[in-house]
Amino acid sequence: MPTAPSAAAVSALWQHLPAPAVGLRATIVIPAKDEAAELPATLAALAAQVSPAGKPWPPGTFEVLVLANNCHDDTAHVARTSVRTHPGLTLHVAEITLPAAEAHVGRARRLLLDEAARRLEQAASPAAACLISTDADTRVAPDWLAATFRELTAGADAVCGRILMAESNPACPVRRRQLQDATYHLLRARLEALLDPQVHDPWPRHHQHFGASFALTPLAYRRVGGLPVVPYLEDEALYQALLRHDLRVRHSPSVRVYTSGRRQGRVAVGLSWQLREWASLGTEEALVPAPADYLAELQLRRQLRQSWPDRLAAAGTASAVPEPVLAAMPDFDSFGAFWEWARPQVGPANGFATVPLRQAIAVLRLELARLTAAPAAGRAVARQPG
Repeated sequence: MPTAPSAAAVSALWQHLPAPAVGLRATIVIPAKDEAAELPATLAALAAQVSPAGKPWPPGTFEVLVLANNCHDDTAHVARTSVRTHPGLTLHVAEITLPAAEAHVGRARRLLLDEAARRLEQAASPAAACLISTDADTRVAPDWLAATFRELTAGADAVCGRILMAESNPACPVRRRQLQDATYHLLRARLEALLDPQVHDPWPRHHQHFGASFALTPLAYRRVGGLPVVPYLEDEALYQALLRHDLRVRHSPSVRVYTSGRRQGRVAVGLSWQLREWASLGTEEALVPAPADYLAELQLRRQLRQSWPDRLAAAGTASAVPEPVLAAMPDFDSFGAFWEWARPQVGPANGFATVPLRQAIAVLRLELARLTAAPAAGRAVARQPG
């Protein structure tokens, strides 16, 4: 049975790599386990990246790292031969067999992102440089890189792309559930932008922050201590770490990727798992948190966020927030860390109630209509002749 790789073994993974190009702007990482069938299309999409002017990026602008981990097929060989198909693509491939306890996407992606950060730092890249994660069954849009750069240049510390299904047959029952779920989460994102707006993540925005399209600067990566090494949902853990440090995360609708709708994936909990869960529901209705609880939480979070700049005086202000929660504000160095602690203290005692998904969508739509109609009504009254 394989033992945990030593520091020397991990370092040896990348010893064959040439030095990064001067001015390297992005290192794209792809963990790949038994992805010989999917990987060629993924690499072809990366090779087809174009600048805002619609032209290929200059050589050395970006590179791709593929880590073939615990493979039983010829993933690594397929990746290496792709260089002949796409001679303009700077592609580096490594292989590793991780022990059973670490043979998961969290460890593989961490190994990749650590090396990506090191290479970008070695290249003395500009502040807008980034390490970007995608998946081996994902096709990025031709302007994926350009759109990511644009968001970073605008001030984001991290950029989460919109992840769409490659298969788009709405007649499929699971596909219909996926579209309903997306509607529900996009409505929540719209209401969040209204009730607790963030300058760095304005509407239009989306709700996803997953490894198929997750970019961040080397500074942000180091600030949070790297990717948490967990067996699954490592992307969610990274997102929470960014929020904990008050880093600026942009959910950009212009950064787009298309991922596989396969139901037999490579991780214990991910999109393939979610698709299987939806399929198992049959005719049952999915249950989601009650909108009333969610809306109350957004309003409370906004109130606390507004108190944050003057948190030393916050405990003395009139508020619906319990005084001990306000009094604890000065104990925290970031609002994100404070909110992570405070949320269980101010939320429903027994957690959010649940309601059927279609009911939640209807309630969210009504609330959105109410909130967006109120300012319009006010403007109409103001325009009436006096």
